[in-house]
Amino acid sequence: MSFLRFGYVSGPIIGALWLFVLSTTVSITMSFATGDPFRPSLWASLFCGVILGGVATTANAMPMKAGVIGAVVFILTLVGFGPIVMETSAFNGVVAALILAAAMGGSMAKIMDKCPMGPLTRHEMEEVWIRFLTGFGYIFFTAIVLIPFYVMVMTSLKSQAALLQNPLDFSLDIDKGWALFRSYQELFRDFNFGTYMWTSFYVSVLTVLITLAFSVPGAYAVARLQFKGRAAFSRSILLIYMVPMIVLALPIYIAFSVTGLRNTILGIVLIYPVTTIPVALYMLQGYFRGLPAEVEEAGLMDGLNRLQVIWKITLPLALPALASVSLYVFMIAWNEFLLAFMLLDDPSIFTLTRGVAMLNSSEIPREHLMAGAVIATIPVMVLFLGLEKFMTKGLTAGSVKG
Repeated sequence: MSFLRFGYVSGPIIGALWLFVLSTTVSITMSFATGDPFRPSLWASLFCGVILGGVATTANAMPMKAGVIGAVVFILTLVGFGPIVMETSAFNGVVAALILAAAMGGSMAKIMDKCPMGPLTRHEMEEVWIRFLTGFGYIFFTAIVLIPFYVMVMTSLKSQAALLQNPLDFSLDIDKGWALFRSYQELFRDFNFGTYMWTSFYVSVLTVLITLAFSVPGAYAVARLQFKGRAAFSRSILLIYMVPMIVLALPIYIAFSVTGLRNTILGIVLIYPVTTIPVALYMLQGYFRGLPAEVEEAGLMDGLNRLQVIWKITLPLALPALASVSLYVFMIAWNEFLLAFMLLDDPSIFTLTRGVAMLNSSEIPREHLMAGAVIATIPVMVLFLGLEKFMTKGLTAGSVKG
């Protein structure tokens, strides 16, 4: 890799790769936004990128770099020799060219900042390539997350006729106004999705409460008390996850059918904590071990018994961990599908995921299925994004002892 330690080598290589990444990103974005065909040109991207990478290593002033690179990309794209092949209106073509030019000019100038044409030190070479890989990682993982969600949302807002006419057209006709949300209205009006959401909510809350009721004393015992088999129990907490749930599906189905728990909310509330208690135990025992034992010992010396110490001292100190575990367990219960699909047959007690699965039928328009998926995703996504910093704080608070 010693040949990369020259600006005139690293610059063109990075330029070629980066322009292809950006042209692909802009093509996909414009295709989804307008419904017109945009596609990246591999060879044009590589050829132009090599030239622009060389330009980026010769112009030292960042504004000059960005302007020159952006202008070249804009002109080549408009005249048909650029990295994007377009069969669209003039306005959409200009917009695509502007976006690509701005993105390439600004980002390439930043990536190649202070990168000379000649030999590079090891630090300079690593810094340039790290910038490139960081930008690629942001784009790649953002696309993995956003594209499926975008397609799901856009499909839910389309009509059946529009989907049949062009399944790959994800643009919207905003002139329809509130009619765009017709699928959502029909789900709540005709498919009982309000009840499904309520059922999933209280089942998830009950799962959280039951999980904490068992995992808090269990984790505290493993972290603080001395008893025979403590080490073996601590190491075997997560062994249940070594057995795939699909293997346990038939025994669970038979047992619940025999006991009359199948097709009941009670059965779901009993089985969900079985899947969440082990991971809650594992998370909480690490946090409890990180709490200073001297605080609890002081409480015992002041006359408190062990339960009072847990209630008045340990649990208040463990609130960040309890909040993060509760959020994690809630998301598991909200999104659980296999057990609900296997144990629930009565539509009046369906959970939300079971209700969405019911929409996967040739008799039901595809936009209703996508709308149901959006309804199942949005609440827990908003909850996670709103409480993410608290969850992170709770998960990491017990990672360093002392």
